[in-house]
Amino acid sequence: MTIDISSVLSSIRPRTGVTKARRVLTVSAFVMAALAGFGSVSVRAEDPEISSRRAAERTDFTNDEIREGFFKIAFGAELQLDKPAGRVRKFDEPVRIFVETASGPDRRDELARVVADIGARVNHLDIAVTSDRRTANFVVRLVAERKLKSTIRALYGNDKAKRIQQTLNPECLSGIGKDERFRIRRAEVILPIDAGDFTFYDCAYEELLQALGAINDDASVPWTMFNDDVQMGFFDVYDQYLLNILYDPRISAGMTKDEVDAILPDILSSARAWVRDANPPQRAESEDRSINRN
Repeated sequence: MTIDISSVLSSIRPRTGVTKARRVLTVSAFVMAALAGFGSVSVRAEDPEISSRRAAERTDFTNDEIREGFFKIAFGAELQLDKPAGRVRKFDEPVRIFVETASGPDRRDELARVVADIGARVNHLDIAVTSDRRTANFVVRLVAERKLKSTIRALYGNDKAKRIQQTLNPECLSGIGKDERFRIRRAEVILPIDAGDFTFYDCAYEELLQALGAINDDASVPWTMFNDDVQMGFFDVYDQYLLNILYDPRISAGMTKDEVDAILPDILSSARAWVRDANPPQRAESEDRSINRN
């Protein structure tokens, strides 16, 4: 089936110290290519940088803090080259991810763990890795850092690739293809396979979650991975709230901010209950405590 879609590209630029810069770009066409192969899942020790950030993570947030972040992250795009959407964008069907990998470190098992973790922490999201390219609506390409530019050129053509490099200079990249009802129909992520454990996980979580519809980056939200100055490497509690709001069945693709705001109080209560149950007690506050803080 041929769908007339647009692409939203998100990227993480190379880091200086602990700072990362991300940009989101909307362009006019989304390109998909043939992929191959997916392997089995194995267990690997967590990177120490991730463990230290997890231990220091803030986990208690007011309803207003969560609401503000959702409206800033789920609407718009940091760098918009076509007409701003101003609408919710999300999958409304099962998300099936096909993984393509090149020579180098085999991170397919790690990517599968990331996908499984996202699926376990977001209610109403049916997401899984598939080995069948024909059933996939989400593609992850694992490439060597030196192959990133050529992969972008192959996907988006020379002109768009040049624009992407000049504007973003990305170290990883994601894109979505949405239909006229703002339903995401295709997603694409490019991740660095040999950039080190922390960078791989940091890129993987952010780019996969942005390709699910958490499109925007905003430096004014200090608790989210969708912030130029924040590095996580794991699926933090604050962003679990945002994704659980987004994938609540009462939130439909194409909704405006006003439409979401009208039903958000009930959805926030449901999101809090789910996040609380999906995390150890120290990582998500209780419902009673959250109510007392508002």
